[in-house]
Amino acid sequence: MIVILEPDIDKRGEDYNRLLDFLMNLPNIQVRVHEEVGAQQTVTEIYLVGDTKSLSEEEIQRLPGVDRVVRVSQPYRVLGRHKNDQRSTHFEYQGLRFGQDTLHVFAGLCAVDTPEHVERMMRALQAHGQVCTRMGAYKPRTNPYSFQGHGKACLPWVFELAGKYGIRVIAMEVTHESHIEEIDEALERAGRPTGVMLQIGTRNTQNFELLKAVGRQQEYPVLLKRGFGITLEESLNAAEYLASEGNRKVVFCLRGMKTNMGDPHRNLVDFGHVPVVKRLTRMPVCVDPSHSVGGRGRSSDGILDIFHVTAQGVIAGANMILVDFHPDPPKALVDGPQALTLEELPHFLEDVALAREAYLRRQELAARHRGSPRGGEAGGGAR
Repeated sequence: MIVILEPDIDKRGEDYNRLLDFLMNLPNIQVRVHEEVGAQQTVTEIYLVGDTKSLSEEEIQRLPGVDRVVRVSQPYRVLGRHKNDQRSTHFEYQGLRFGQDTLHVFAGLCAVDTPEHVERMMRALQAHGQVCTRMGAYKPRTNPYSFQGHGKACLPWVFELAGKYGIRVIAMEVTHESHIEEIDEALERAGRPTGVMLQIGTRNTQNFELLKAVGRQQEYPVLLKRGFGITLEESLNAAEYLASEGNRKVVFCLRGMKTNMGDPHRNLVDFGHVPVVKRLTRMPVCVDPSHSVGGRGRSSDGILDIFHVTAQGVIAGANMILVDFHPDPPKALVDGPQALTLEELPHFLEDVALAREAYLRRQELAARHRGSPRGGEAGGGAR
């Protein structure tokens, strides 16, 4: 059960103390207090864990300082959608809104290589009105002899260039708790010219100690990739690890499943789960077409597979796209064969806009048919 308190409640006031004292003394119930600090108000939520079936929602609703009560109906207590749950499905960071109703493109280098390539990428993004990118400094690799990323050595100039070209948010993978400290220190020394969305890669989806560490900090939002060989439920529970530690600014990323049934693509594309994740949870959903497809195959219609797969995710309601670009793909140190070129950036963005427009029109169509007397049958079939 989730007890949502009145906004900006005084934690030193009598109402709050009386409420907390009552809840703390409930038998077989653990009490967890979480505070969500927003730009305009602070919301406090109290999670009651244990034998809550016998608790009366009406009785708790009448307690001093309580705004509303939500009974948990999904296994994902914090991030899940529950019956009559009106909590927000978005968060704000660096002046940008990330929600189940928005769309952001994070185009950039899978792995940072040279300052020249980073600058060319960011200059191109600025020229096309983009304020988000991906830049990999820490790269976990299957082969221990493969390039592992420049690590903290590249952070100063990556952040400096981001500030120069107006990049507000960089998606950047971390593989160890110490990387969070390195990013934070580098941002501070640079004057915080940009922001970072910490990315948990598919190999670390069930690295529970890392999830706890990333969840304990609430400065940076988190992009969690689905584990490539586990169920959707297991990956959603990994996201819940982050939220249970205090960080609810989580975006869930679909990136394809590791199975030969996806051949000749690198992974079996799982973007049909976009609406499923949005139905089960309050998280925005990202799609990663580059690591799903893993190449630059082009169909007989002249469209790259990566474009097709991106459109599938967007037209299903995706809220973020994580996609590999590189100024010179043959020289890329990681995943060059799947990277799009800077010359393809305007085409990609225009194609995304087309798919997004189609999704919004589909929403309007569904709304019209939901309101028809016979549940949508009166309008006839698609023509």
